[in-house]
Amino acid sequence: MKPAPFAYVRAADIGHAIALWQQSGLDARLIAGGQSLVASLNLRLADVPVLIDIARIDALKGITLTDVGLRLGALVTHGEIEHSALVAKHAPAMHEAAPLIAHPAIRSRGTLGGSLAYADPAAEWPAVMVALGATIITQGPGGERRVPAESFFRGLFETALQDFEMIIAVEVPAMVAGEHQVVRELARRSGDYAMVGLCGRTIAAADGRLSGTKLVYFGAGDRPVLARTAMAALDAGAGLEAAKAALDKDLDPADDLQASGTMKIHLAKVLLGRAFAPLLAQAKAA
Repeated sequence: MKPAPFAYVRAADIGHAIALWQQSGLDARLIAGGQSLVASLNLRLADVPVLIDIARIDALKGITLTDVGLRLGALVTHGEIEHSALVAKHAPAMHEAAPLIAHPAIRSRGTLGGSLAYADPAAEWPAVMVALGATIITQGPGGERRVPAESFFRGLFETALQDFEMIIAVEVPAMVAGEHQVVRELARRSGDYAMVGLCGRTIAAADGRLSGTKLVYFGAGDRPVLARTAMAALDAGAGLEAAKAALDKDLDPADDLQASGTMKIHLAKVLLGRAFAPLLAQAKAA
């Protein structure tokens, strides 16, 4: 199939993009990588009167190290994250997550900002941003806003973005001494959306205790899901099996085409074991 007719305009900068959007109306859409939007247009699942191309706005590009961590422009691609030495050093969870996204051709075009704005609950980046305590920087007619990732995702494909507001960058705190980050997922085939995925981070003290643990699941709800009871169990030293049992309280995934809710909880426990058993074993041996 081919998309319905639409108009196309190219934005010169962020302010121009917002102005074009206001002129075109809320039904217009921004496009950069277009890896989700173009497919929706071709299947006529989306009816968009105007596409506003932001792909050439330099202010939305680049990965830089700041005093607080990494700043990634909204147009940074999954592939750029995958191959960035800065990301590998300061946010290894992002480095682990990037190769899990689809296939190289898609990673070369798809963007971080586009994925976050689309807010697919089975996607890697929303969960990673929540786990790492990232801040999502937006800009709209009222100026810039800084939104914590944990409050940015509101539901199924729903975010805190306001009318005519776009993501311009993401700030990710740099990993601290003793911190461990890990991403694990289970998919039917390489490149498929995960049936269930986990992004975890924790700080391992010299005495083998964990602190500041965050467990964020994707593919297990209508947004990234913080497994708070399991997090508390690990930080209290209750052990891995207690944390796995706690997931029964934290997760309530619906059945979908990938797996039943019961299967998803089972897989969530498997992922928790794969992610944290080596770390806990290492801590005990230290």
